[in-house]
Amino acid sequence: MDALTSSLVRSPIVPSRTSDNGSGSMFLTASGPGFTRSGSSRLQLRLRQNASARSSRSLQSLTTTAKTRRSFVVRASSASNDASSGSSPKPIAPLQLQSPAGQFLSQILVSHPHLVPAAVEQQLEQLQTDRDSQGQNKDSASVPGTDIVLYRRIAELKENERRRTLEEILYALVVQKFMEANVSLVPSVSPSSDPSGRVDTWPTKVEKLERLHSPEMYEMIHNHLALILGSRMGDLNSVAQISKLRVGQVYAASVMYGYFLKRVDQRFQLEKTMKILLGGSDESKTSVEQAEGTATYQAAVSSHPEVGAFAGGVSAKGFGSEIKPSRLRSYVMSFDAETLQRYATIRSREAVGIIEKHTEALFGKPEIVITPEGTVDSSKDEQIKISFGGMKRLVLEAVTFGSFLWDVESHVDARYHFVLN
Repeated sequence: MDALTSSLVRSPIVPSRTSDNGSGSMFLTASGPGFTRSGSSRLQLRLRQNASARSSRSLQSLTTTAKTRRSFVVRASSASNDASSGSSPKPIAPLQLQSPAGQFLSQILVSHPHLVPAAVEQQLEQLQTDRDSQGQNKDSASVPGTDIVLYRRIAELKENERRRTLEEILYALVVQKFMEANVSLVPSVSPSSDPSGRVDTWPTKVEKLERLHSPEMYEMIHNHLALILGSRMGDLNSVAQISKLRVGQVYAASVMYGYFLKRVDQRFQLEKTMKILLGGSDESKTSVEQAEGTATYQAAVSSHPEVGAFAGGVSAKGFGSEIKPSRLRSYVMSFDAETLQRYATIRSREAVGIIEKHTEALFGKPEIVITPEGTVDSSKDEQIKISFGGMKRLVLEAVTFGSFLWDVESHVDARYHFVLN
């Protein structure tokens, strides 16, 4: 995992922005795709009204199904309490979904979470129908020269709307997986009312998060935590004042790392089941190889301040003692450079967009000023107080988020193809 973690916190593993609209997130050094937000307001309003009408019909259909089936009459207790008290429900995730389909799925998550898969199937069928219809029109329609610009603009708006809907479908499925595991997502990080000023007042849920991964995968996660927390792994009650931007960068990097780990662990478990996995262990490595691994970890820390902020002051000996042998790590290190790069790349623009938007919803959009010398002015960077136990909780959630994102991306792509590689 030494060289591996170093590569994963670097920006080249994330697909670069394919649109020139807007600037990227400071949490993801290579940002997700931009979405067109300008253009004909009438056109956008008409598209949104049509999408909203479809979502309303889907909600009525699912509600009818829930009433007619005995197994579907259970409501989330929190939703019932909120309805009876008249207060607005507490958000179940930092990112608030904006598209008609996303808002529809948000309602289902609160009131009938067990119906989310059925609701998603309906939305994907509608997306596929819309895409097929647009493809047929594009192939068969003869567009007059004077209308070609308007025609292309309509097609562009529809494609952007489908992409945003698909992003929010993926996000809703990730949130549902956390709900199934009975783990609440950390709310948006904001100034705390706690007398100590700490922001990590959320439940720990560390044990539940750890149990969501295979033993081999958790060994890699433990090493990832050792790299980030360093000597503080055994002193989780200590509180530190840390840059909010850097915490956000660690969170985003950990999401990408979890996505990668799930991808390679899936292949590892398959090969192990088929009994074709080659034997081997890190314990068989020479002392020279182990020393090179330690040097790689130190290089990763020194070149990435968002990681080094948590691992500073750890000696080479300390690092080496924290990095434990892992069979999955040995398996990953057997990959050639091309295979490793392919597995370390997030496959879809929609997944990149989710990581960016979720991280910004969690930590806010930082105010970044570039000095005339080309460096980042950190004078306006907000500082937060957080315990190392709270930081461990954040990293474990981020890795799990990335793992779930891989799962739902594969699930949705099997029904509505959108992954390019």
